[in-house]
Amino acid sequence: MKQTTQPAYSTMEYEAALRRETRRQQYRRSVYVTLVIMIVAAAICVLIASLLLPVLRIHGSSMRPTVEERDIVVSLKKRTYQPGDIVALYYENRVLVKRIIAGEFDTVDLMQDGTFLVNGEPLAEPYLAERNYGEATDLQFPYQVPEDCYFVAGDNRRESVDSRNTAVGCIPTDDIVGTIRMIVWPLNRFGSLK
Repeated sequence: MKQTTQPAYSTMEYEAALRRETRRQQYRRSVYVTLVIMIVAAAICVLIASLLLPVLRIHGSSMRPTVEERDIVVSLKKRTYQPGDIVALYYENRVLVKRIIAGEFDTVDLMQDGTFLVNGEPLAEPYLAERNYGEATDLQFPYQVPEDCYFVAGDNRRESVDSRNTAVGCIPTDDIVGTIRMIVWPLNRFGSLK
């Protein structure tokens, strides 16, 4: 029977092999930690984007000239909204973008020239390109906004179907996604909205 012997390693060779193995383990550990950090950071970004700062793409022309079709906008979740705020809202499994005209318990009236009266006072709307009564208007005015609801309208009053129409009506607070804060695309329209 033949006996095999292991070659004897010198102390220097043994220490070099130990250092190589230690570096491999450190490399694997750092790759693992980096991947975990990247996954956690991505998950946090997704949560923030979907819960606090939803990013939306605009479809339709109801908010022209303020927001154009295919603009990409960022919204911000809030607890309360004010007249003049541009909001994204849920309506029949779609997200619409409109401007708040009046809040709960306000009385809204619409003149034939398209001027809104809120609690008897004309609403200053410098963002409008044109005032228009709207063809889809079938709501009986004056109208009192119900509790926990908002009366909304598009800036393009000629084409917008909004709270002036009984099919849409006033929007419950829970259906509002958030206020539209800025346009992020296209870059030539980049900026905050008022």
